[in-house]
Amino acid sequence: MCAKIRKKEALDFHEELPRGKIEVIPTKPLRSQHDLALAYSPGVAVPCLEITENKQNAYKYTAKGNLVGVISNGTAVLGLGNIGPEASKPVMEGKGVLFKKFAGIDVFDIEINENEPDNFIEIVKSLEPTFGGINLEDIKAPECFKIEKALRKLMSIPVMHDDQHGTAIISSAALLNALELVDKKIEDLKIVISGGGAAAIACADLYVSMGVDVGNIVMTDSKGVVRLDRDFIDEQKAKYATNKNLHTLGDALMGADMFLGLSKANILIPEMILTMAVNPIIFALSNPDPEIAYELAMSCRKDIIMATGRSDHPNQVNNVLGFPYIFRGALDVRATTINEAMKLAAVKAIADLAKESVPDLVLKAYGSNTLKFGRNYLIPKPLDPRLITTISPAVAKAAMESKVAQINIENWDQYKIELQERVGIDQRLISRIITRAKKDPKRVIYGEAHEVSILKAAQQAIDQRVAIPILLGNRTLIQQLIKENELDLGECEIIDPIEQEAKRQEYAAQFFKLRQRKGMTHVQAMKFMLNVNYFGVMMVNNGEADVFISGISNDYPETIRPALEIIGPEPGIDRVAGMYILSNKNGNYFLSDTTVNLNPSSDQLVDIIGLTAQAVRFFDVEPRIAGLSYSNFGSAKGEIPKKMAKAVAKAQVKWPELLIDGDIQANVALNKDQIEENYPFSKLSGTFANTLIFPNLESGNIAYKLLMEFGGAEAIGPILMGMRKAIHVLQKRSSVSDIFNITAIAVVDAQEQEISERAASD
Repeated sequence: MCAKIRKKEALDFHEELPRGKIEVIPTKPLRSQHDLALAYSPGVAVPCLEITENKQNAYKYTAKGNLVGVISNGTAVLGLGNIGPEASKPVMEGKGVLFKKFAGIDVFDIEINENEPDNFIEIVKSLEPTFGGINLEDIKAPECFKIEKALRKLMSIPVMHDDQHGTAIISSAALLNALELVDKKIEDLKIVISGGGAAAIACADLYVSMGVDVGNIVMTDSKGVVRLDRDFIDEQKAKYATNKNLHTLGDALMGADMFLGLSKANILIPEMILTMAVNPIIFALSNPDPEIAYELAMSCRKDIIMATGRSDHPNQVNNVLGFPYIFRGALDVRATTINEAMKLAAVKAIADLAKESVPDLVLKAYGSNTLKFGRNYLIPKPLDPRLITTISPAVAKAAMESKVAQINIENWDQYKIELQERVGIDQRLISRIITRAKKDPKRVIYGEAHEVSILKAAQQAIDQRVAIPILLGNRTLIQQLIKENELDLGECEIIDPIEQEAKRQEYAAQFFKLRQRKGMTHVQAMKFMLNVNYFGVMMVNNGEADVFISGISNDYPETIRPALEIIGPEPGIDRVAGMYILSNKNGNYFLSDTTVNLNPSSDQLVDIIGLTAQAVRFFDVEPRIAGLSYSNFGSAKGEIPKKMAKAVAKAQVKWPELLIDGDIQANVALNKDQIEENYPFSKLSGTFANTLIFPNLESGNIAYKLLMEFGGAEAIGPILMGMRKAIHVLQKRSSVSDIFNITAIAVVDAQEQEISERAASD
């Protein structure tokens, strides 16, 4: 189920500069007049003339081969209906985001003010020179059938109406695996479909392609069973009209093997399910609420196999499992169409992937060690990084075998590597963390609840069920801000230290005992307990909460000091450290120490290396570590290269399995070719670093801030490593997104600590 979205929040998200969700970014350097001359006049004339000689050269010299047009007239948008082209644009931009995120495909969204099918067809046809493929979106039935059919015939690039075929492909994969589990033959399957729209008809068509007997399909719509004796039936529905003595959904379901719902909520009742055949397959795909509630359906029979469109139940039928990867494979072989063979190849690839052993990172993402092929796992999860390397090659191969590919892939292993590099296989890191957090939300204290961004992040944490927020601060001010910003935090616990005389006394006594031989007096301890950072950390220390997050309005040292004084580092760890994750199109990079240690010694750097390696593995990534300096393996003298080389050598002895080298310059560490060419002896040879250890705080702090501002990288952090409890210190003026990400990380941190403590006590 999607998180609850508030009107203002959604509007603010889209209005924030730059407005919308997509932008165009140059892919070539434009640093000089010469670069400009190459990009435009006179240099641009050269590829123009090459394309004049051979139109296929457009794929060679332009972005056409990786560009999909997401095109709509806004006549059937999500659950909103015919809202028009302008109003559909946010949806189309969103579709573009999914193409980019999951398959590295660029998108121009085009909203066309034309409802007449023939005119719409002509407009889209004229766009063929621009795009490598066309994704038709949110066009109402029956016009969508005519439009897609015509465009597929008229255009020499892939055209797919995802509303039809996306659902059909994913549900078909789930159906194949369900049939295997219940030992039923597809040719004998009796199917009842609720809904007569584009998706329902496309599903029926694909099921027939897979072997379902068309005579065994009964379709129902708002008027009941689609029968031959109706006064009028459109061409698409007519294929599934029946002359059987069936009039209602209940009639049709008696003895049926499968129910496919693509209609509306709560039209399927338990009494109907009870009349179905043994081991009934129920795909209730209406969103956000299915045709029957999952729990209700599962309670009425023990032999049900069920799928929905929701993420909070097993077997989510989600189109994102399909369209990015189908287009990826089609584009990569320059397919002239997306044919049945390619769709069926996608179906089989998805179905087969569900039978493979699930990687640990997926298990962790979904908080389960039991994900394996079965009734509750028919199809892969959307965050499975193997989808692109499974589906896209299958689609590309089918295009080649069915003779619609214009180029052939020779080296499939290399192709899979290229697919991973297109999206950065680790780019879904924070999504996996959020999913893990949802499995066991923890009590999170926000120490600066007087800040609006903190309250908004707390709202997100509730809506997405990643945490149980506790708001710490001035009660009156917090309540006022909640009201002013129209937030739904009424059930959130608010703790005002000024009101907590007894607790302050208790905490002060504990704090005094901890610090009495370090100059602390009881009077001072009482005063400190008015400070939300000290009060909140003490709550976590006493087990009254699991996580403490603060720092948005205070300097970092000021915020971390209470945590160090009261909680301290993990047993066996002498110091804590701070790490940032920087994400760009190439993947995720881990930078340490960026926030805590001013000028660590070589021995202290070894500790930081150990903490960082552990933290990187926490994110399901194997660290490849570079110890940075201004030297390459002793090429320059000085204290920093000497210190770093010594630290790396000690770390190699302490953790011989760790891939680490240095001292090394940052640009070399990140460049595979440079390492191989100039330093083939390095342990990083053949790869490149994804984890950077800085020699001191000034270099690390300056580097990550410059990269954030100039490098176009998205930052996650800071992540405090080595604390005995889940304490995380925010950077000043962190955004709502930053705070929410840290919340999810902190919750998973607390989960892991709880597991470790439990294991130690057993």
